[in-house]
Order: sequence, then structure tokens, then C-alpha cells
Amino acid sequence: MRTAAETEVRRPSAVRVLTILLATTAAATVVVELLNWWYAPEQGFGLAVRTGWAMLRSFGFLLLIGHVRRGRTVARPFGLILAVTTIFAVGRLIVPRQGVPPLPGLLGFGALTALCAAVVWLLYRSPTLTGHLVRHRPRLVIDRAGISWRETPPSRPEASGWLLTSRVAAFTYSPLMLVPALAAGGSILDGRLSAVPAVLFWFGTGIAVSYAVLFCTAFLMRGKHWARGLLVVVTVAVLAVDLPLCWWLLGVDGLIRDGAPLVAAAGLALYGLRRAARAEDEVAPA
Repeated sequence: MRTAAETEVRRPSAVRVLTILLATTAAATVVVELLNWWYAPEQGFGLAVRTGWAMLRSFGFLLLIGHVRRGRTVARPFGLILAVTTIFAVGRLIVPRQGVPPLPGLLGFGALTALCAAVVWLLYRSPTLTGHLVRHRPRLVIDRAGISWRETPPSRPEASGWLLTSRVAAFTYSPLMLVPALAAGGSILDGRLSAVPAVLFWFGTGIAVSYAVLFCTAFLMRGKHWARGLLVVVTVAVLAVDLPLCWWLLGVDGLIRDGAPLVAAAGLALYGLRRAARAEDEVAPA
């Protein structure tokens, strides 16, 4: 007679390795941010906002662990976006306004970068993980058998992997706009009342972008070609609004610290759209 332990399906070793690696990366994110805060010469409102946002990414790695253990297809694009934006979010805080970064911060950032690179390499280069990450989210299904909650693969184009990468990247637009807008709110506390309309506009645009992305990506995942053009327009509009406001309200330092992660996310979203279109052209009948 088999015991419960014997009948339990063991996950592949690559999944266990990646789980440990993600937990280590989550802990390293917190440690590096605490080191940066400790050595920062100016512990102002803007640094506090950026540090809090960067530390929240540790919860993203914990959420990614759940997707990996359940074999979700969303784990790969989610891991890629999380790793890339984490490197930018942490790296922008390591470099001070003046002088050179402290050695402990540089060493921690180097270790965190290596961990993120290892996460992306495993997600996209491990054949075992490729065969494991094939499940979709369960959905409510109504059919002749009744109402049930079960996994149902969506009807999407074959290049849905790249489309999903673009979708996940686009969903980061709103928080990447709201974080610097909140940091710019510190200038209002310092008596710069002329910045109030711009900060409010920044906040409103960041919230509106979340709905615009939700709308166009919903049709994007259904294979609507016009949704790709709409996402490109939204991406260009986001950059056109966010980058000038970063430069005006936060200076060149803010443009680099807060604009670079958004540019990276936008570039990844556009690259995903391009790769998806190229893949569809390759499989299209002559």
C-alpha cells in the first residue's frame, strides 16, 4: 500500500532550484535596499518612496514562486519583467547624486544582478522548466456538464508567449509613472506649490494609463491586430508624458532614476510585439 508521500508527484529538480533562487533574490532585494538606505547621504522623501517601491518587488518574487510551483505559463514573462525592472529600480538608488557608490552597495547590487540573470536564464533556457510551465489559470467554465472552475487554455495566436510578455511589460507603465509622481510630491511639501497641477496631472495620467493598457491588452491577447497599434500609441504617449515630467520636477537625476526603468519596460513591450508579429508571419501560409 502506497503512502501519501509515495503517491505525491515530485516537482522537477529545476523547479526546486528556481524556487530557492527566487527566495534568495527576494531576500537580496531587501538587503541591498537596506544597505543603500543606510549609506545614502540624503534620506529624503524621494529616496523613501523609491526604496519602498523597490522593496515591494521582493513580494513579486514570492508571487513568482507560486506561479513556478503551479507551472503557470505567465511565470516566464512575469519573471523577465520583474528581473529587468528590479535591476533598474535598485541600480538607480545605488548611485548617489555626488561621489561614488559605497562598496557594500556595489557588491550587493552585483550579487542581485547575478541572481536576476540566473532567474531569467533558468526560465528561458531550462528544457525542464519549459516543459513544466505549460498550465494556464483556472477559469469559470459553463458547459453541458454544468458550471465548474477548471483550467482552460485560451484561444490565442501561437506567438502568445511574446504577446504575454508585451502585456506584462505594459502593465508596469502605471506603477512606474505613479512612483516618480509620488516622489515629486515631496517638492510640494518643500513649498513648490507651482508643481501641484503637474503632479496631479501626473497622477491622473498614471491611473488612466492602467485602464488604457487593460483595454488594449484584452484585445491584444485575442489576436486583434489593431490592439497592437493601440498599445504602441499608448507606449509613446506614456513616454511623452513621463520623461519630460521626470526631467522638470525631479531633474536629470530623476530622469535617469525614474525614466530609465520605464524606457526599459516600454522597449521590452515593443520588442515583444515585434517578435510576435514576426512569428506570425513565419507561420502564415504562403
